[in-house]
This record gives sequence, structure tokens and C-alpha cells, in this order.
Amino acid sequence: MKGRNYMNYQEAVDYLYNARPPFHLVGAAAYKPGPENTLRLMAHVGNPHEKLRAIHVAGTNGKGSTSHLIAAVLQAAGYKVGLYTSPHLVSLTERIRINGVPIPEAEVAQFIETNKAFLDETGPSFFETMTAMAFAYFVAQKVDVAVVEVGLGGRLDSTNVLTPVLSVITNIGLDHTEFLGNTLAKIAREKAGIIKPGVPCVIGETHPQTMNVFLDKAQECGILGEGLETTDCRIWFADQCGYLRTRRLREAPECELKGLYQEKNLQTAFVALQVLRNYGITGLRDYEITKEAIREGFSHVCRLTGLRGRWETLREKPLVLCDTGHNSHGIQYVAQQLKTLPNPHIWIVFGMVNDKDTEVVMQLLPSDGKYHYIFTTPNTKRARTAEEMLAMWSKEGIAIDDPKEAINYALENAAEEDAVFIGGSNYLVGEALQMISDK
Repeated sequence: MKGRNYMNYQEAVDYLYNARPPFHLVGAAAYKPGPENTLRLMAHVGNPHEKLRAIHVAGTNGKGSTSHLIAAVLQAAGYKVGLYTSPHLVSLTERIRINGVPIPEAEVAQFIETNKAFLDETGPSFFETMTAMAFAYFVAQKVDVAVVEVGLGGRLDSTNVLTPVLSVITNIGLDHTEFLGNTLAKIAREKAGIIKPGVPCVIGETHPQTMNVFLDKAQECGILGEGLETTDCRIWFADQCGYLRTRRLREAPECELKGLYQEKNLQTAFVALQVLRNYGITGLRDYEITKEAIREGFSHVCRLTGLRGRWETLREKPLVLCDTGHNSHGIQYVAQQLKTLPNPHIWIVFGMVNDKDTEVVMQLLPSDGKYHYIFTTPNTKRARTAEEMLAMWSKEGIAIDDPKEAINYALENAAEEDAVFIGGSNYLVGEALQMISDK
């Protein structure tokens, strides 16, 4: 009698991508809003969402970096930390980590094989399936705390089945407007859906169109107020905690994340850590978040958590940089940083997907004579073609459809003193990370 043929990792990935294609490949067709499917799947795998102590992080931009910063400091403080983020850049296992180590491929295969009949019967989305896999893995591995990044929006996101110990919302920008609304206030209402009664909340950036949305939701949840002057559950606006900025610079003067936009993420993460540090979390010994842990976590966030693609240097000569900023809110900071590069020529390999605000992004990019643009088509069905990008640019540039060819063209034409930047799409950055291995 022949032994049973168990599902391997590649078969599990193929099943996930083919049976329920992910949002990062097919867009809107993969989006299943609302908690019903997720709750049904969570119940099937033992309701791990009810057993996790979690920090829940939403926002238009910066939620990934902020999640990694918080996780890194908690790791440095000695805790076993689960980290759930999306999308991945190279391997699906990047989405689920414990103390920076991705979930083993065998665990992915086992989860899919064990639950395949139920998945076939109920048809949860890719993200719902990955969320259940992450939560179940964290519970099985007995993490002290999980840092969980929202997938899309907040109110109707699969991760919102959690009742966290702390909610964090980094910022609000115009992205995924077809799902979340076409104004900052409408999008803020969706993000504010992660705010829950009795759970403290940190807001990273305030804006006239969004501040009252958060205050109204906080009042509804009984946590209205701001500042760190009371032990009551409160809502904090990180960019208004000016007295903490000096303290942060004193406690964590260096950060491994060098993008200009990271300043706001650092402040948001720091205020979130102060909430944990000062008030502790019910059911777990108080977090011993020392100054040394904050300094260590911020200084070595990439090493501790495996974070990639945030104004990351891939090569020195020529200087090769990549960044995952992919909408106008994120690209505005990337554009500012590109303008600060002293290199005589900067070769920019750029591609975007078709549900982003491409025309606005194009207006933000620097365009004087030192910048040389190579537009390309990211490896996803949602991509804008290189020719479309070049036509929208209407300035000097070239179109090379294949991302590898586009990156190689830039590398071959750049002199040692030049710089190459690769960005506009997570998929393009993922391609660069696989191609360029000088680090």
C-alpha cells in the first residue's frame, strides 16, 4: 500500500493563488468585505482571534513600517512577537513572522491541506485564509503579542475580528477609493472602524477633514480625550504630542529606516509604545519597554523583523535604491528624497498598477535633466503598461515592458557615480530584491 502524498508548499501556494486569487494579483475581484467569512473560518480553526493579545495597525501609508517598528521594539524588550503584514515582496511566508522569522513553508502547506475541504466548501478569500493561518500559527506558537496590519480599510477588513489591546491608525490618504470612498473623511470612517470600546488608540497624523471623524468614533467608544496625562483609555494624536518628539530623539536618535517619510512613522510608533509602556496590558505582565529596547528596536528594525523595500540601498556603485511607496501620499516623500540625491545622473525604473492615482503621482516626480526615466510593466494583471506610463509622462523617457530588462537597462547605463531608483509598485520592488543581491 502506497503512502499518502502530502501537499507541499508550492502546491499550497498554487492552490491559494488559483482557487482564490489574491488582491495583489487581481484587485477588486479578490475583495470580500465584512467579517462573516472570516468568523466562520476562525471558528473552524479554533477561534484564534479570541486568544491573541494584539496591536492592530491601520492607515493609508506607513502601516507596514509602523507595525515593524513596534514589533522590533517589543522583540528587543524580550517578547515573543508575531507580525502579520501584507503584501509580500518575494515569498508569501514574509506575511507571517515570529521574531522576524517567516512562517515555515511546511506550516503553510499543512494549514492548507488540513483545512482544504472547509476552504473548498466555504470559499473564503485569499486574505481571509491568510489571516486565519496567521492567527492560528501565532496561537500555536504561544506568542506574547501579535502586531497585526490591516489589509484594506479597517471596518470591514478580515483582521477586524480582533479585539486588540491597542489600535493604531497611521494616516489617511486617497487610496482604494473604489472601496473606501472618494474623500478623506469617508476613508477615515472606514479606518476608524478598528477603534473599539475600552481600547486605547493612537492616530499618527491629524487632518482637518479627518480629526473629527476620529473624535466622534472615540466618543462613541468611550475613549474620548487626548494626551498621556491620565490612566483612562484615551485617543492620542501622535503628531500633536510635541513634548514626546524631543523625548523620542533622545531615546532613539538613530533608525535603520532612512526615508524622509519615516519621521512620521517613528513618531506614531513611539507614542504607541509609550501607551504600552506607561499603562501595561491587561492579562500580560506590563511591557518592560526600556529606553534601550526602543533604541535597539528602531536602530535594527530591518534585522529584527526582516523589513525590506523602504528606501533600501541594494548596491553602492552605482547607488541602487528601492522603495515600496505606490500612491501619491507615499510618492510625495519619495520624490522629495530623490531631489536630495547628489548623484550627477539618476536612473528611475518606475511602474504602477491601474487602481492607483497615477496621474497625480506623475506630477510629483522630479523631471529635470539629471533624471532618466525607464517605465515598465509590473508583473501583475493590474499593471499599467510601460507604454501607458510613458504616454502619461509626456516628457523624455523610454518604455521597456519587461521589469528585469528595464532594471538591467538602468544598471548597464548608470555610471559608478550615478544612482538608480526602482519603485512605484511593490511588484517592481520585489523583482529588484530578487535580482540584485549585493547586500
